[in-house]
Amino acid sequence: MLDTEFFRRWLAAATALIDREAGRLTELDSAIGDADHGSNLQRGFTAVAAALDKEPPQSPGAVLTLAGRQLISSVGGASGPLYGTLLRRTGKALGDAAEVTPAELAEALRAGVAAVAQLGGARAGDKTMLDALEPAVAALGETAGTFAAARDAAAAGALATVPLQARKGRASYLGERSIGHQDPGATSSALLFEALAEAAG
Repeated sequence: MLDTEFFRRWLAAATALIDREAGRLTELDSAIGDADHGSNLQRGFTAVAAALDKEPPQSPGAVLTLAGRQLISSVGGASGPLYGTLLRRTGKALGDAAEVTPAELAEALRAGVAAVAQLGGARAGDKTMLDALEPAVAALGETAGTFAAARDAAAAGALATVPLQARKGRASYLGERSIGHQDPGATSSALLFEALAEAAG
C-alpha cells in the first residue's frame, strides 16, 4: 500500500531530479521551444516542496492536489497548467483514502493523463509529454505497480519523440525542423516516473 509519506517521497525525488536536470531540459527546450522549460519546472517544484513542508497534507490525494495547485500558480508557460492538471486530477481521483494500491494509483494517473490530453488537445505521437505519460501509465496498469516498468516505458517514450514532427505547442511552429530533437515535456515527464520508481525503492 502507498501512504501519504510515499507520495511526499515521490515529489521530493521529482524536485531533486528536476533540479539536477534543469539545464538539460532547458537545452532541449532551446532547440524547439522558449528555452525556459527547465527553469520553469525547477521554480514550480521548489514551490511544491515549500508548500508541502508548510502545510503537510494528510492523504495521498491531498499531496497531489496541493502540488498541482502550486504548479498552476507558480509556473509560467504551458507546463504549469499541464503538470498542475496532471497532479490535481490524479489527486482528485484518489480521493481521501489514507492509503492507495499501485493499481489505484495507475487508474488515477490514467484520469490525470486524460485531463492533460483534453487540456492540450494533443494525443500520443504529437511530440508532447503524452508520448512519455501514456506508455508509462499503461505499463504501470499492466504490471500491477511495477514502478520500474513505468519508468522504463516513460524513458523510451521520451526518446521516441526524437524522429517525430511536433504537431502541438510551440515546437509545432517549426514544422519539419522539430524533427531530430527530443521533446522537453516528454523528457520531464519521464523524470516524474523515474522519481516514482526511486520513491518505491
